[in-house]
Amino acid sequence: MNRVFLFLKGMAMGAADVVPGVSGGTIAFITGIYEELIESINRINLEALKTLRKEGLVAAWNYINGWFFVPLFLGIAVSIVSLAKGISWLLVNEPVLLWSFFFGLVFASIFFVAKQVKQWGIPPAAAFIVGAVIAYMITILPASGSNDALWYLFLSGSIAICAMILPGISGSFILVLLGSYSTVLNAIHERDFTVIAVVGAGAIVGLLSFARVLKVMFAKYHDLTIALLSGFLLGSLNKIWPWKRVEEVMIKHAGEADEEIVNVLETAVLPNNFSTPVLEGVEVVAQKAADPQLWPAIALAAAGALLILLLEKLGNSNPQKA
Repeated sequence: MNRVFLFLKGMAMGAADVVPGVSGGTIAFITGIYEELIESINRINLEALKTLRKEGLVAAWNYINGWFFVPLFLGIAVSIVSLAKGISWLLVNEPVLLWSFFFGLVFASIFFVAKQVKQWGIPPAAAFIVGAVIAYMITILPASGSNDALWYLFLSGSIAICAMILPGISGSFILVLLGSYSTVLNAIHERDFTVIAVVGAGAIVGLLSFARVLKVMFAKYHDLTIALLSGFLLGSLNKIWPWKRVEEVMIKHAGEADEEIVNVLETAVLPNNFSTPVLEGVEVVAQKAADPQLWPAIALAAAGALLILLLEKLGNSNPQKA
Protein backbone atom coordinates (compact mmCIF):
# COMPACT_ATOMS: atom_id res chain seq x y z
CA MET A 1 0.00 0.00 0.00
CA ASN A 2 2.90 2.37 0.77
CA ARG A 3 4.16 1.87 -2.78
CA VAL A 4 0.74 2.85 -4.14
CA PHE A 5 0.91 6.07 -2.11
CA LEU A 6 4.45 6.70 -3.36
CA PHE A 7 3.23 6.28 -6.95
CA LEU A 8 0.45 8.83 -6.34
CA LYS A 9 2.90 11.25 -4.73
CA GLY A 10 5.16 10.79 -7.76
CA MET A 11 2.27 11.64 -10.06
CA ALA A 12 1.61 14.81 -8.07
CA MET A 13 5.30 15.73 -8.31
CA GLY A 14 5.32 15.11 -12.06
CA ALA A 15 2.24 17.26 -12.60
CA ALA A 16 3.85 20.11 -10.66
CA ASP A 17 7.14 19.80 -12.51
CA VAL A 18 5.47 20.24 -15.92
CA VAL A 19 4.24 23.75 -15.00
CA PRO A 20 6.82 26.58 -15.18
CA GLY A 21 6.57 28.16 -11.73
CA VAL A 22 5.68 25.14 -9.59
CA SER A 23 8.23 22.77 -8.06
CA GLY A 24 7.92 19.02 -7.63
CA GLY A 25 10.13 19.48 -4.59
CA THR A 26 7.25 21.35 -2.94
CA ILE A 27 4.99 18.33 -3.38
CA ALA A 28 7.69 16.00 -2.04
CA PHE A 29 8.07 18.19 1.04
CA ILE A 30 4.40 18.50 1.92
CA THR A 31 3.76 14.78 1.38
CA GLY A 32 6.49 13.87 3.86
CA ILE A 33 9.03 12.21 1.55
CA TYR A 34 11.49 15.04 0.89
CA GLU A 35 14.29 14.18 3.30
CA GLU A 36 14.03 10.46 2.48
CA LEU A 37 14.26 11.37 -1.21
CA ILE A 38 17.48 13.34 -0.63
CA GLU A 39 18.91 10.61 1.61
CA SER A 40 18.07 7.85 -0.91
CA ILE A 41 19.61 9.77 -3.82
CA ASN A 42 22.79 10.19 -1.79
CA ARG A 43 23.00 6.41 -1.38
CA ILE A 44 23.67 6.05 -5.10
CA ASN A 45 27.44 6.21 -4.63
CA LEU A 46 30.63 4.17 -4.65
CA GLU A 47 29.53 2.34 -1.52
CA ALA A 48 26.50 1.05 -3.45
CA LEU A 49 28.85 -0.32 -6.14
CA LYS A 50 30.98 -2.01 -3.49
CA THR A 51 27.89 -3.57 -1.96
CA LEU A 52 26.79 -4.79 -5.40
CA ARG A 53 30.17 -6.40 -6.04
CA LYS A 54 30.56 -8.01 -2.61
CA GLU A 55 27.00 -8.86 -1.55
CA GLY A 56 25.00 -8.97 -4.75
CA LEU A 57 22.11 -7.15 -6.41
CA VAL A 58 19.53 -7.58 -3.64
CA ALA A 59 21.80 -6.08 -0.98
CA ALA A 60 22.73 -3.16 -3.25
CA TRP A 61 19.06 -2.59 -4.11
CA ASN A 62 18.15 -2.46 -0.45
CA TYR A 63 21.12 -0.18 0.28
CA ILE A 64 19.92 2.48 -2.18
CA ASN A 65 16.28 2.09 -1.06
CA GLY A 66 15.32 0.91 -4.54
CA TRP A 67 11.67 0.20 -3.75
CA PHE A 68 11.31 3.84 -2.77
CA PHE A 69 12.56 5.04 -6.17
CA VAL A 70 10.58 2.70 -8.43
CA PRO A 71 6.98 3.74 -7.61
CA LEU A 72 7.96 7.38 -7.08
CA PHE A 73 9.80 7.86 -10.38
CA LEU A 74 7.25 5.73 -12.22
CA GLY A 75 4.53 8.07 -10.97
CA ILE A 76 6.55 11.11 -12.04
CA ALA A 77 7.12 9.65 -15.53
CA VAL A 78 3.48 8.63 -16.01
CA SER A 79 2.31 12.07 -14.93
CA ILE A 80 4.72 14.00 -17.17
CA VAL A 81 3.94 11.91 -20.25
CA SER A 82 0.17 11.90 -19.72
CA LEU A 83 -0.28 15.50 -18.55
CA ALA A 84 2.32 17.41 -20.59
CA LYS A 85 0.03 18.04 -23.56
CA GLY A 86 -3.00 18.95 -21.44
CA ILE A 87 -1.09 21.37 -19.23
CA SER A 88 0.52 22.94 -22.31
CA TRP A 89 -2.97 23.52 -23.70
CA LEU A 90 -4.15 25.09 -20.43
CA LEU A 91 -1.11 27.38 -20.31
CA VAL A 92 -2.11 28.76 -23.69
CA ASN A 93 -5.91 28.73 -23.44
CA GLU A 94 -6.76 29.09 -19.73
CA PRO A 95 -3.65 30.59 -18.11
CA VAL A 96 -5.49 32.59 -15.43
CA LEU A 97 -7.38 29.56 -14.12
CA LEU A 98 -4.33 27.29 -14.22
CA TRP A 99 -2.08 29.81 -12.46
CA SER A 100 -4.79 30.49 -9.87
CA PHE A 101 -4.91 26.85 -8.87
CA PHE A 102 -1.15 26.63 -8.50
CA PHE A 103 -0.98 29.99 -6.71
CA GLY A 104 -3.29 28.65 -4.03
CA LEU A 105 -1.27 25.45 -3.85
CA VAL A 106 2.09 27.18 -3.40
CA PHE A 107 0.72 29.89 -1.05
CA ALA A 108 -0.63 27.26 1.33
CA SER A 109 2.66 25.35 1.08
CA ILE A 110 4.57 28.27 2.61
CA PHE A 111 2.86 27.77 5.96
CA PHE A 112 3.36 24.02 5.91
CA VAL A 113 7.07 24.23 5.10
CA ALA A 114 7.73 27.11 7.52
CA LYS A 115 6.25 25.23 10.46
CA GLN A 116 8.94 22.57 10.03
CA VAL A 117 11.45 25.07 11.47
CA LYS A 118 12.01 23.88 15.03
CA GLN A 119 12.94 27.28 16.47
CA TRP A 120 12.47 30.59 14.69
CA GLY A 121 14.92 33.38 15.44
CA ILE A 122 17.01 35.99 13.67
CA PRO A 123 19.13 33.52 11.58
CA PRO A 124 16.11 31.54 10.23
CA ALA A 125 14.23 34.80 9.60
CA ALA A 126 17.21 36.17 7.67
CA ALA A 127 17.44 32.93 5.66
CA PHE A 128 13.71 33.21 4.90
CA ILE A 129 14.15 36.75 3.56
CA VAL A 130 17.21 35.80 1.51
CA GLY A 131 15.34 32.85 -0.01
CA ALA A 132 12.37 35.05 -0.91
CA VAL A 133 14.61 37.66 -2.57
CA ILE A 134 16.56 35.05 -4.55
CA ALA A 135 13.39 33.35 -5.82
CA TYR A 136 11.77 36.68 -6.69
CA MET A 137 14.84 37.82 -8.65
CA ILE A 138 14.76 34.56 -10.62
CA THR A 139 11.09 35.12 -11.52
CA ILE A 140 11.75 38.53 -13.10
CA LEU A 141 14.58 37.34 -15.35
CA PRO A 142 13.66 37.46 -19.06
CA ALA A 143 13.30 34.20 -20.96
CA SER A 144 16.10 33.13 -23.25
CA GLY A 145 15.98 32.19 -26.91
CA SER A 146 16.00 28.53 -27.84
CA ASN A 147 19.22 26.54 -28.12
CA ASP A 148 18.77 23.00 -29.42
CA ALA A 149 22.41 21.89 -29.17
CA LEU A 150 22.73 18.61 -27.31
CA TRP A 151 25.48 19.89 -24.98
CA TYR A 152 23.22 22.82 -24.02
CA LEU A 153 20.27 20.51 -23.39
CA PHE A 154 22.51 18.36 -21.15
CA LEU A 155 23.51 21.46 -19.20
CA SER A 156 19.87 22.60 -19.01
CA GLY A 157 18.83 19.25 -17.56
CA SER A 158 21.61 19.43 -14.95
CA ILE A 159 20.61 22.92 -13.80
CA ALA A 160 16.85 22.37 -13.96
CA ILE A 161 16.88 19.21 -11.84
CA CYS A 162 18.66 21.11 -9.06
CA ALA A 163 15.79 23.60 -9.02
CA MET A 164 13.21 20.87 -9.43
CA ILE A 165 14.08 19.26 -6.10
CA LEU A 166 14.07 22.60 -4.28
CA PRO A 167 10.65 23.57 -2.90
CA GLY A 168 9.67 26.90 -4.42
CA ILE A 169 12.06 27.03 -7.37
CA SER A 170 10.60 25.51 -10.49
CA GLY A 171 12.78 23.35 -12.70
CA SER A 172 10.38 23.96 -15.59
CA PHE A 173 10.76 27.71 -15.15
CA ILE A 174 14.56 27.35 -15.17
CA LEU A 175 14.14 25.55 -18.52
CA VAL A 176 12.05 28.53 -19.71
CA LEU A 177 14.81 30.96 -18.66
CA LEU A 178 17.40 28.81 -20.45
CA GLY A 179 15.21 28.61 -23.57
CA SER A 180 14.94 24.82 -23.42
CA TYR A 181 11.40 24.35 -22.10
CA SER A 182 9.55 24.08 -25.41
CA THR A 183 12.31 21.87 -26.86
CA VAL A 184 12.01 19.43 -23.95
CA LEU A 185 8.20 19.51 -23.93
CA ASN A 186 8.05 18.91 -27.70
CA ALA A 187 10.50 16.03 -27.32
CA ILE A 188 8.14 14.43 -24.80
CA HIS A 189 5.14 14.97 -27.11
CA GLU A 190 6.94 13.62 -30.19
CA ARG A 191 8.85 10.81 -28.38
CA ASP A 192 12.23 12.25 -29.43
CA PHE A 193 14.28 9.81 -27.40
CA THR A 194 17.62 11.42 -28.29
CA VAL A 195 16.67 14.72 -26.67
CA ILE A 196 14.94 12.95 -23.78
CA ALA A 197 18.04 10.81 -23.14
CA VAL A 198 20.44 13.79 -23.23
CA VAL A 199 18.30 15.91 -20.89
CA GLY A 200 17.78 12.88 -18.66
CA ALA A 201 21.53 12.21 -18.46
CA GLY A 202 22.12 15.83 -17.50
CA ALA A 203 19.40 15.57 -14.86
CA ILE A 204 21.00 12.45 -13.34
CA VAL A 205 24.41 14.15 -13.09
CA GLY A 206 22.90 17.29 -11.56
CA LEU A 207 20.69 15.35 -9.18
CA LEU A 208 23.46 13.15 -7.79
CA SER A 209 25.71 16.18 -7.29
CA PHE A 210 23.21 18.58 -5.74
CA ALA A 211 21.58 16.02 -3.46
CA ARG A 212 24.86 15.75 -1.56
CA VAL A 213 24.83 19.50 -0.91
CA LEU A 214 21.27 19.31 0.38
CA LYS A 215 22.09 16.38 2.66
CA VAL A 216 24.85 18.37 4.35
CA MET A 217 22.59 21.41 4.68
CA PHE A 218 19.82 19.39 6.33
CA ALA A 219 22.27 17.64 8.66
CA LYS A 220 24.16 20.73 9.83
CA TYR A 221 21.77 23.63 9.27
CA HIS A 222 18.27 22.14 9.42
CA ASP A 223 16.31 25.21 10.53
CA LEU A 224 18.22 27.59 8.26
CA THR A 225 17.66 25.27 5.30
CA ILE A 226 13.93 24.94 5.93
CA ALA A 227 13.60 28.71 6.41
CA LEU A 228 15.48 29.29 3.15
CA LEU A 229 13.18 26.87 1.32
CA SER A 230 10.13 28.62 2.80
CA GLY A 231 11.48 31.89 1.43
CA PHE A 232 11.89 30.31 -1.99
CA LEU A 233 8.18 29.50 -1.95
CA LEU A 234 7.22 33.06 -1.04
CA GLY A 235 9.44 34.61 -3.71
CA SER A 236 8.15 32.23 -6.37
CA LEU A 237 4.58 33.53 -5.98
CA ASN A 238 5.42 36.41 -8.32
CA LYS A 239 5.92 33.96 -11.19
CA ILE A 240 2.62 32.16 -10.64
CA TRP A 241 0.46 35.23 -9.96
CA PRO A 242 -2.52 34.62 -12.27
CA TRP A 243 -2.84 38.12 -13.76
CA LYS A 244 0.11 39.29 -15.83
CA ARG A 245 0.64 41.91 -18.50
CA VAL A 246 2.92 40.87 -21.35
CA GLU A 247 5.50 43.59 -22.03
CA GLU A 248 7.76 41.86 -24.53
CA VAL A 249 7.53 38.80 -26.78
CA MET A 250 9.69 36.96 -29.26
CA ILE A 251 8.88 34.60 -32.12
CA LYS A 252 10.71 31.29 -32.19
CA HIS A 253 11.12 29.37 -35.47
CA ALA A 254 9.58 32.27 -37.43
CA GLY A 255 8.02 31.21 -40.72
CA GLU A 256 8.24 27.52 -39.86
CA ALA A 257 5.45 25.08 -39.10
CA ASP A 258 6.30 25.15 -35.39
CA GLU A 259 6.39 28.97 -35.12
CA GLU A 260 5.77 29.98 -31.52
CA ILE A 261 5.19 33.29 -29.70
CA VAL A 262 7.04 33.33 -26.36
CA ASN A 263 6.40 35.85 -23.59
CA VAL A 264 9.84 37.23 -22.72
CA LEU A 265 8.89 39.84 -20.12
CA GLU A 266 5.73 39.88 -17.98
CA THR A 267 4.54 42.16 -15.17
CA ALA A 268 2.15 41.08 -12.39
CA VAL A 269 -0.95 43.32 -12.29
CA LEU A 270 -4.18 43.56 -10.28
CA PRO A 271 -7.16 41.68 -11.74
CA ASN A 272 -8.91 44.90 -12.83
CA ASN A 273 -5.79 45.84 -14.86
CA PHE A 274 -5.52 42.46 -16.57
CA SER A 275 -4.94 42.76 -20.31
CA THR A 276 -3.66 40.85 -23.31
CA PRO A 277 -1.08 42.22 -25.74
CA VAL A 278 -1.85 43.48 -29.22
CA LEU A 279 1.10 42.40 -31.33
CA GLU A 280 2.66 43.83 -34.46
CA GLY A 281 5.34 41.41 -35.50
CA VAL A 282 7.39 40.94 -32.34
CA GLU A 283 6.40 44.30 -30.86
CA VAL A 284 3.69 44.82 -28.23
CA VAL A 285 1.91 47.90 -29.60
CA ALA A 286 -1.12 48.03 -27.28
CA GLN A 287 -2.89 46.31 -24.39
CA LYS A 288 -6.45 45.05 -24.72
CA ALA A 289 -8.62 44.67 -21.59
CA ALA A 290 -9.35 41.02 -20.80
CA ASP A 291 -11.72 39.11 -18.55
CA PRO A 292 -9.92 38.52 -15.22
CA GLN A 293 -12.20 35.53 -14.41
CA LEU A 294 -12.00 36.66 -10.80
CA TRP A 295 -14.45 34.33 -9.05
CA PRO A 296 -13.46 31.14 -10.87
CA ALA A 297 -9.83 32.09 -10.16
CA ILE A 298 -10.53 32.54 -6.44
CA ALA A 299 -12.37 29.22 -6.34
CA LEU A 300 -9.47 27.39 -7.98
CA ALA A 301 -6.92 29.07 -5.69
CA ALA A 302 -8.97 27.85 -2.72
CA ALA A 303 -9.06 24.37 -4.27
CA GLY A 304 -5.26 24.42 -4.57
CA ALA A 305 -4.90 25.41 -0.91
CA LEU A 306 -7.30 22.66 0.15
CA LEU A 307 -5.32 20.15 -1.89
CA ILE A 308 -2.25 21.05 0.17
CA LEU A 309 -4.15 20.27 3.35
CA LEU A 310 -5.16 16.91 1.87
CA LEU A 311 -1.60 16.13 0.79
CA GLU A 312 -0.31 17.10 4.23
CA LYS A 313 -2.72 14.69 5.88
CA LEU A 314 -1.68 12.02 3.38
CA GLY A 315 1.97 12.64 4.21
CA ASN A 316 1.35 12.51 7.96
CA SER A 317 -0.80 9.39 7.82
CA ASN A 318 1.79 7.29 5.98
CA PRO A 319 5.33 6.48 7.12
CA GLN A 320 8.14 7.76 4.94
CA LYS A 321 9.78 4.42 4.50
CA ALA A 322 8.37 2.38 1.67
